[in-house]
Amino acid sequence: MAYSDLLRSVSELIESHGMPKREVYLDNENSGVIIPEALKALEDAYKRDGRGHPSITHLIGWISYQTLYQATSKIASAINCKPEEIIYTHSGTEANNLAIAGSAAASQRRRKILISSIEHLSVIFPAEKLKKNGFKIIKIPVDKEGFVDLDFLSKHLDEETLLVSVAAVNHEIGTVQDIRAIRDIIRDKDEEILIHTDACDALGRIPLDMKKLDVDLASFSSHKVYGPKGVGALYVREGVKLEPIIHGQLSTQKLWPGVENIPGIVGFSKAVEFMHNNLEGNVSRMMKLRDRLINGILERVDHVILNGPYGEKRAPDNVNMSFLYCEGEALTVELSLSGVYVSSGSACTSRVLEPSHVLLTIGRKHEEAHGSLLMKITPFHTLEDIDYVLEVLPGAVKRIRSISPIKPLKEVR
Repeated sequence: MAYSDLLRSVSELIESHGMPKREVYLDNENSGVIIPEALKALEDAYKRDGRGHPSITHLIGWISYQTLYQATSKIASAINCKPEEIIYTHSGTEANNLAIAGSAAASQRRRKILISSIEHLSVIFPAEKLKKNGFKIIKIPVDKEGFVDLDFLSKHLDEETLLVSVAAVNHEIGTVQDIRAIRDIIRDKDEEILIHTDACDALGRIPLDMKKLDVDLASFSSHKVYGPKGVGALYVREGVKLEPIIHGQLSTQKLWPGVENIPGIVGFSKAVEFMHNNLEGNVSRMMKLRDRLINGILERVDHVILNGPYGEKRAPDNVNMSFLYCEGEALTVELSLSGVYVSSGSACTSRVLEPSHVLLTIGRKHEEAHGSLLMKITPFHTLEDIDYVLEVLPGAVKRIRSISPIKPLKEVR
């Protein structure tokens, strides 16, 4: 399909949809708001202090380098690491790829990698690609709530193991893993095994201290903390060896060539600073709204399954539920007509009608996975926002079920 054809069809779709009178945006897994402070910092950096190339030796270059270092210092302070241990990419996906492929490229003898079976695809895909280079990839099973099997992990660690990758918080079902317990098992077996955690959905949701966590690699994404899109970062503990996976002219860092997106990084640092400084209040607020939404749905709609754990072992912003006898994509469109924006299944494959690998792995049937909705709360949502969702959601489910060829055994209210 040509872009011109696509634009015409999308324009017609937007026009026929119309603008709802009220909007509640809950699709923050994919993208979302940028906090005003981050937006202003981004704009100011583009206008002045971040417009230059930080490795060029003139005034504007020096100012840009100083701006980059100051922003990096803020992020480093929030996660308790050295500024030199932060490598910038353009997304969490790139950071995950660098962690997996970069560590493999630097390995001389270890050829075994363990990842959890519900990792983000940006961990799974580069790991699986390494099979062509002789690496053995083992997926750690999880239970019905998404927690990794620690006995399986311990059993499969040996002198051939290069790296273990387990996300601190699962991006789809919100499972908060016990990374410290995972770390202890790995360190007791072999201190040379690298530990990577995809922390994109953990930053700003749970306390993150790189020194206390004692991992070797951790991935981050700006838009997940309500910063600008187009910025990611990889924490690389001092002494850990990685090889670059893309090549070109270097700027201020050795592992990711090209000029740094300084305005984006400045906006990212402002967002990290906001989330870090307000962590306790933000988490408390999100948990309250999260539970109000989960409990409200369970009270108002029949034949619904909560995906992932309930309570404190779930990320404070995450709501993932399967609506039986519904097709998730159809439900997202129906809700959109009322100004409620959510995603269905895996956010990374939303335009491909395949069930989420995360939901299938925790035991959901294909039809249950296809009927799932992922909603993510922010600290900026209100009780009125959640109540509006609870007002329109039951009717949307009822309408989609009315045209579904599969019906429940009893009448859906």
